[in-house]
Amino acid sequence: MPDSGGSRAQREQEHIPTAGTGQLIAGPAVPDPAPGPEGPALPGLTGLPGAPAVTAARRTAFLVTLVLGGLTALPALSMDMYLPALPDVTDALHAPAATVQLTLTACLLGMALGQLVVGPMSDRWGRRGPLLTGMVVYVAATAICAIAPNAEMLIGFRLLQGLAGSAGIVISRAVVRDLYDGIDMARFFSTLMLISGVAPIVAPLIGGQVLRITDWRGVFVVLTVVGLLLTLVVWKSLHETLPPEKRHTGGVAEALRTMRGLFGDRVFIGYTIAGGLAFAALFAYVSASPFVIQEIYGASPQTFSLLFGLNSIGLIAVGQVNGKLLVGRVSLDRVLLVGLSVILLAAVALLLMTSGVFGEVGLVPVAGTLFVLMSAMSLALPNTNSQALMRSKHAAGSASALLGTTSFLIGAIASPLVGIAGEDTAVPMALVQTVCAAAAMAVFLLMCRPWQRQGRVAGGL
Repeated sequence: MPDSGGSRAQREQEHIPTAGTGQLIAGPAVPDPAPGPEGPALPGLTGLPGAPAVTAARRTAFLVTLVLGGLTALPALSMDMYLPALPDVTDALHAPAATVQLTLTACLLGMALGQLVVGPMSDRWGRRGPLLTGMVVYVAATAICAIAPNAEMLIGFRLLQGLAGSAGIVISRAVVRDLYDGIDMARFFSTLMLISGVAPIVAPLIGGQVLRITDWRGVFVVLTVVGLLLTLVVWKSLHETLPPEKRHTGGVAEALRTMRGLFGDRVFIGYTIAGGLAFAALFAYVSASPFVIQEIYGASPQTFSLLFGLNSIGLIAVGQVNGKLLVGRVSLDRVLLVGLSVILLAAVALLLMTSGVFGEVGLVPVAGTLFVLMSAMSLALPNTNSQALMRSKHAAGSASALLGTTSFLIGAIASPLVGIAGEDTAVPMALVQTVCAAAAMAVFLLMCRPWQRQGRVAGGL
């Protein structure tokens, strides 16, 4: 049975916290001992005699998991905490709904393009420096969003916020690739989904409560504080995971060659595009649901936040089923196929309901279908990431950048399409989700061709 927390980087160099500071220091590399009668040795604990060292190593692993989870959750915080305020922003800035939705698109576009820069930078200069720089700029841009006087300025600084926030997204995935491999990596991604899945639950609830005591600007004040705290935690607690001898030293030319090589890998690109299309179906819900739930079905901001939170609970629960029960027992491609199938079926059902095929449909069946669709994302997104990154061992930053950029660019395109028919119909949202889900399924089957790789690579059907 595979080691459930195996760490390649830990096998090369141990990291333990110094007492009382939380800082990480490097210790000598010690080979892993052979498995004993009681099973495989715990990863990351070799060369650390005694129970106190075991406890320290476990505490370190837990801390790193929380930090990476926080970085992964940052996009959800930036997006979802702001969602209940979208109708208020429309009124306060005297801008149409389509223009206000561009504040979401701008942030998403920034997160997409920023990853193309930050990913190769992290392969060249390591993970820690680019991450801290991005986090500082993120905090500054978010603070300026809180005082933006008009929609145009808000859109501009949401773009900068996304550009800077992309560092947390791309580097957290690259750090996972530095530390883990194979099935262990898939399990760790499912663990990150548990942590980052809390953000969509908490963020809209916090946003709804903030709106009770202040206006939409207060949401950005809270985001500024969250960003500042996360920056401090990263500065104090996250060690460098890419040693100098493994960094790329060829500058822009080598980065471009690496990207070209990744683009030439049909299977890698297949997983990347399939994951991006699934993410676009998710983001169609994110950008349209405030208007669909509140304007069309008449729910309050607090009810919307509750429903959004329930969907996130489904996402977390299925993510844990994926990581704890399926990974290592069922092939990743088989789980991915099931996830994409459920997403497609739920999107088709939602399209039929919103287009009037079943007559007048209330909020409950629509919300239930969205719950199924969102929950199935936990069978698709972690496994597309894992399967793609398994093919890019020596360029984790660049591969992570392509994964993230593709997802966010496709999501940025999907975002304005959901409002193209106005605020009085949910059909565009359901149609975009159906098209994206069907395209994701087609790309997975035609480009990844998992049945051809059965028995040759891990994760085949």
